[in-house]
Formats: sequence, C-alpha cells, structure tokens
Amino acid sequence: MLTADAREAARRAVDEARASLGGLPPALAVLFASAHFFGSAEDLAAAVAEQAGPVPLIGCVAEAVAGGPREVESEPAVSLWLAAGLGPVETYAMEFVRTSSGGTFGGYRFDAEPGGVHLMLCDPFTFPAGDLLAHLNEHVPGTVVMGGMASGGLRLNQSRLFLDGRVLAEGAVGAHLPQAEVHPLVAQGCRPVGDPYTTTRAEGNVIFELGGRPPVVRLQELAAALSSRDRELLVQGLQVGVVIDEYRAESRQGDFLIRSVVGADPESGAIAVGEEIAVGQTVQFHVRDAESADEDLQRTLAREAAVLGGRRAAGALLFTCNGRGSRLFPGPDHDAGLIAKMLGKIPVAGFFCAGELGPVGGQNFLHAFTASIALFPGAIG
Repeated sequence: MLTADAREAARRAVDEARASLGGLPPALAVLFASAHFFGSAEDLAAAVAEQAGPVPLIGCVAEAVAGGPREVESEPAVSLWLAAGLGPVETYAMEFVRTSSGGTFGGYRFDAEPGGVHLMLCDPFTFPAGDLLAHLNEHVPGTVVMGGMASGGLRLNQSRLFLDGRVLAEGAVGAHLPQAEVHPLVAQGCRPVGDPYTTTRAEGNVIFELGGRPPVVRLQELAAALSSRDRELLVQGLQVGVVIDEYRAESRQGDFLIRSVVGADPESGAIAVGEEIAVGQTVQFHVRDAESADEDLQRTLAREAAVLGGRRAAGALLFTCNGRGSRLFPGPDHDAGLIAKMLGKIPVAGFFCAGELGPVGGQNFLHAFTASIALFPGAIG
C-alpha cells in the first residue's frame, strides 16, 4: 500500500490480503514495510494486529518491498501476506550472545527431526545467520530455512523486526511451519567467467594462491581474455563463486556460493573475500549480469511450473537482493513481475534483503545477489 500513514497502510494492506483468502481464517501473516516506517514501526505493527486479529506474524522494515507483481523501491510501501491452511504455525525470536569461546544462539531450539520449513528474518548487525545455517547443516541436516537479512537500517540498532504484536531491534524472528508444503527456489544474479581454480593457499578469508599462482595474476589473465563487455562487468563488481558441491563433475551458474571481493594486495597478489576459504576449495570469478540473472530466474520458475504441472501456486514470499531491482535490471519490477508472468498473479510479498537465506543442494546458505523464493503450492484437485 503506497502511503506513509501507518494506520491507513495497515487498514488497506489487511483488507487486500484478506480478500485473497476468500473468507478462510489466516494462519500466518508476513509483513514488510519500507524504510519510511522506521519511526512508526510500532504503530504499524499494532494497527496490523488490530485489523488482522490474533494471527501469528513475522516481518521487518526493509530498504524496499514487493507486493504482487510490483517492486516499490523509493516510495513508502507496506506489503502484507496472509496464508491459510498451513497447519500449525510457531513463531519465535532468536538472539546471538557473544561468549569467551565465540558465541551461542538462544531463544529457540530446532527440532532434531526437521520437518516443513523455517521462515527467518534476521538483523545483519547482531545475528550471524551464516553461522546458524552452517550449524544446522551439520547438526540438524534436512532443516530448510528461507528468508533474508533485514535491510531497513544502515547501523546497529536501526533494524526493525516484527514478531506478533512486538517490534524488535536485534536478533532474528522466525516462523516454523512443520506441516506446510513449501518449494524453495533460489536463482543467482551472477555468472561465472574464466576457469575454476583449486585454492592452493589460503588463510581465513584471504586467498594467496589459486592453482599455485596469486589470485591477482589469475585475474589479470582473465581480464585479458574477456570481451570488452565482460571486462566492464568485472570492473563494476567482481565476485568470487565458491563451488557448493565439490563432487559435481562440472559446475554451472547456480552451483556457486557468491561472495564479494572485499580487498586485494598488489604486492602479494592476494585477495580477501567475504567468506572463509579452505585450501582445496574450488572457486571461480563471477560478474553481476542482468541478462544471465534474468535467464536463471526464468529457468528456475519454468522448472517449478513443470513440477506443479497443472496445479496452481497459492502464493509466494520473495527474498531478493538489494543489489537486484533497478540497480541490476533495466526496468522496474523484474523479479516480482516474472513470478506473476510465469506462475500467475498469485499473492506475493517480499523485500529487498541484505543477504538471502535459501537451500541449494540440500544445504542452507546465506546468499548474495540471489532471488530466494518460498513458493506455496495450491491444494491438489
């Protein structure tokens, strides 16, 4: 709803979301509000709770939001998604407490027998979501986590997370849907260029050698071999893709965990990336590319349409990177519009994330430049 008035935005959003349920009682509410509502987050949450009634709710304030086929990147906007027939819904808050040995997660314990899906929205300044996902991958395999990092604030204590009738400034909020059928879809926004290399020397997040040579040298060789268009993309935003499945014979777009190159040392030829890299891991340089990002999302949605067969999608939650939208694509509404085009005009809510959560190859990851979509199929028959 395009209004900066919290109560009016809540009223319109609830009315529209309720209409999509056809009279069924809502089992879950997901609320996203643009950064214009940072100062009125409490008023908005209270107004939505008053209008929608006692329904479990999670959400956050974000840089920009999506609703239906639209992505609203600069105007005040609220997007509310209501779902029915999900089975039991458990909402929760989590926190990360630093300790002398590193830290511990508290507030919620994940079931030893995973089922359904967890929707999670996290504060990027106080909640290391990547560490939680790595822990779940190792100790609670089979757990599925979808969601994103809140993008509504630029500093500590500027995030706003919604949990039922409350507003939190740190940690994470989640909803466990143990019986709901959810199809996780993850589409990349970068494509590989050049050749993959085995990391032969690294320490922490610094890579000193790729295939026995400094990464900067490898990068210079790559740049010399690329087309002028790809060289320009390389300059605009160099990324490194870390192969997710080392046992796959050949990696393609979508088989990498994308991380930014955050620094380089011309003397040693080393580069620093936004992830710890181990010796033996395979990496490949990537570029952000609107054309291949569009193609990958189209492929992802086409595969999902084939999986659904003649079954209609009931709705979806879209967690798209804040580096996508009009910052990447030539026109507005790209990701939300493509969902509507390929899966029908279903109820969709989403936001532009500072990192997206979604599974690839049975493992949960914190992504960059992706569109991570939690798709809810309609009833059979």
